[in-house]
Amino acid sequence: MSLSFSPAVAPPTENNTPAFWFIFRGADLLVLDEGETAVLPQSIHELEFLRQHYLGWIEEETAATHCFAAEVAEETDPPPDMQFAGLRQLFNRLPTDQLWLAGRAVQIVDWDRTHQFCSRCATPNEILDHERAKKCPNCGLTTYPRIAPAIIVRIDREIDGVPHLLLARNGRWRRGWYSVLAGFVEPGETLEQCVHREVFEETGLRLKNVRYFGSQPWPFPNSLMVGFTADYAGGDIVLEEEELEDANWFTVDSLPNLPSSMSIARRLVDAFIEEVKSK
Repeated sequence: MSLSFSPAVAPPTENNTPAFWFIFRGADLLVLDEGETAVLPQSIHELEFLRQHYLGWIEEETAATHCFAAEVAEETDPPPDMQFAGLRQLFNRLPTDQLWLAGRAVQIVDWDRTHQFCSRCATPNEILDHERAKKCPNCGLTTYPRIAPAIIVRIDREIDGVPHLLLARNGRWRRGWYSVLAGFVEPGETLEQCVHREVFEETGLRLKNVRYFGSQPWPFPNSLMVGFTADYAGGDIVLEEEELEDANWFTVDSLPNLPSSMSIARRLVDAFIEEVKSK
């Protein structure tokens, strides 16, 4: 299955065209509850929408299924046999492609909701029909969906000849769960500079050999996670207590509870495991 986006293409006009509907009440997605799995609605169930956007289409072997994002009022009850669920609750219940498209959809709905007026002159914005943007008809200011770039980094170190990686936990997380370090990019900062700054601020450690790993959109609420690996260069762990409750070095055989397999954080750890076991 491949996903093609084309905001410049007008949505289908025929009501009988196959479609997936990403319908949100706040940040919760409407799905048909089938126990361990969830299914997207393929009709609007006579719901009243506050806003609606065409996303594009999913191309399968024999057909293309159009995709829409929409929002209903907070007091809306789900149709029979359906429920509103947070995207985190739908990990491993929705197909992966649909889950990440839901992440795109919720960000577009939120952008539409929170950018109804020009931030410069307070005139009601108009949605452009040729790109994903809004433009003020008074002063001409154009606004796009907001994306907050963040780095996420795995730090490797050999201790007595044994490979270790640094994992930390925030006090707000479930007890016993750890992950790699992450933080938001500041204005005027490169991604690599952010890696060095965030790690030093949160743990007091210095790095070397910072390398790009991969990226992942993360709609909680609107981040783009840019992943790196790096090597330990020096320093002792000194926690920034407002951010972290604990941080320590772990081997493949001593790993704590880890993030979901859907996350780039887990991909970074899994790659470390594979690298160690392949030696």
